[in-house]
Amino acid sequence: MSEKSIEQKLIREVKHSGGLCLKFISPGWNGVPDRLVLLLGGKTGFVEVKAPGKEPTAQQLYRHEQLRKLGFQVFVLDDPEAIGGILNAIQGT
Repeated sequence: MSEKSIEQKLIREVKHSGGLCLKFISPGWNGVPDRLVLLLGGKTGFVEVKAPGKEPTAQQLYRHEQLRKLGFQVFVLDDPEAIGGILNAIQGT
């Protein structure tokens, strides 16, 4: 399964849950997660999408840590079966 197909499944499942799955692009700030997930009730999480078995780069890991230190949830998704668990974690359930 490709990174793109995993990302498309994430988008569909977030939309199905009533949320938004926005492409996160921040010019001048490399390594940010691919997607900003916004769920009902003001729940927010960042998701880095990878092909199965691929790891985030050092720059991406650094950005993930920066966001976590600010209190945000950051997830790395390389298995479409993990999407439900990620959405539950963002929702706090």
